Order: sequence, then C-alpha cells, then structure tokens
Amino acid sequence: MATAGNNLSSYKSEDLPNGAHFKVGIVVSEWNQTYTGGMLDGARQVLSESGVPEASIAVHWVPGSYELPLGAQWLAERDDIDGVICIGSVIRGETAHFDYVCSAAAQGILRVNQDTGKPVMFCVLTDDTAEQAAARSGGEHGNKGVEAAVGLLKMLALRSSL
Repeated sequence: MATAGNNLSSYKSEDLPNGAHFKVGIVVSEWNQTYTGGMLDGARQVLSESGVPEASIAVHWVPGSYELPLGAQWLAERDDIDGVICIGSVIRGETAHFDYVCSAAAQGILRVNQDTGKPVMFCVLTDDTAEQAAARSGGEHGNKGVEAAVGLLKMLALRSSL
C-alpha cells in the first residue's frame, strides 16, 4: 500500500499562496458525514491559514457523492466563486453500487473543471473499509481535505499568474 505508514497531508504553511483575495466554494456529501466532516474541517483550516476570509468560503451540503458534480457546477457557475472543493466518501459495500458512484463522481467533477475553466478539486475517498476512510479524513494517513485545499490554492495562484 502506497500510504502505509505515511501522512500524505504534510505541507509548509509558508509555501501556501496568499488566499486573501480568493473566494472558494466547498460542496460536501452528507453521506458518511463522520469522514466528510473531518475533511471539511481540514480544508477550512488550510484556507484560513492561507488568508482566505471565512466570509469568502461558501459551504453547501448535498445528499451524497453522486450529487457532488452538480453541486460543484452550480457553485462554479457563480461569478463570486473562484474554485471549488468537492468532499465525499464512498465505502465499498456488497454490490457494484460503489463502482458506479465513484465513477460518476470522478467523471462529473472532471467535467465541471473542464466546462467552467475553474479548478474543482476531487476530494472523494473511495475506500474499501471505514477504517481506511478514518485514516484519510484526519487519521494516520492525514486528511484529504487538507490536500484538496492546498491543491486548490496552488491552482488558483497558477490561474492568477497566467
């Protein structure tokens, strides 16, 4: 396993772009909220640390990960949103439902990126077990919300520089 023994969410706050002028949308799945809530907290922490004002962060909840792309599209279409973080968690069950939800979320989020020209970060855990989700939403392997916020800040800085 590539993540074994590693916290993949390490970053240096001094390397974060200044986010004081960025306006960020976050769309979060209600499903598996134990994990999505942890990732939301991690993303907010990074955005705040980089200077994004709380008033410039719009958080909206959707029922599940399947609905993330549409929520992201609605946010990205707003003139007052520069980029979006999509936070979800899908844990494998006994049926193929997992595969369909994960594929739809990934492809939909990619499409919103391309269609809007705004960065839309994929922060959807696709784990086999609840233990794996816990490890990646603030546990031993870090917090994917942190990683998504760092990535969004870097993409917004790149866009501003071009």
